[in-house]
Amino acid sequence: MERYHTSHLRRGRHSEIGRIYSVTVVTCQRQAWFHDFAAGQTLAREIYLAQCQGRATSLCWVIMPDHWHWLLQLEKEDLSRLLQRVKSRSAREINRHLGRRGQVWQAGYHERALRREEDLRDVARYIVANPLRAGLTRRLADYPLWDAAWL
Repeated sequence: MERYHTSHLRRGRHSEIGRIYSVTVVTCQRQAWFHDFAAGQTLAREIYLAQCQGRATSLCWVIMPDHWHWLLQLEKEDLSRLLQRVKSRSAREINRHLGRRGQVWQAGYHERALRREEDLRDVARYIVANPLRAGLTRRLADYPLWDAAWL
């Protein structure tokens, strides 16, 4: 059986402006870069920047030690271009902060386009509850690396 690389899995994929996506992006070799709070803040700034630039509307996000989840509405550009931009800019700054060189993110990402009838708040609650399910905190209010539009 032929093994498929991420690039093969992404062929023919397209995204739609205005559609809502749930995205997961994983660090290279599942390195837990975001146990370092300042590294997590660096990624959070890039998520906010994408919103300030009108590229996406962030509905919620959570940064876990070795990955990040983002519920967003695509505004200006194709999803792969948006994520490439956020991953590239954040990798450069995370490496600078950690005093290292090398890959920060795995190639590709996992995304799911939400159907209009899905309850966005339920999806958002599931996303931001990740630190609770992972045992990183007992109360979401105590976990610093998340945000939701419904606050």
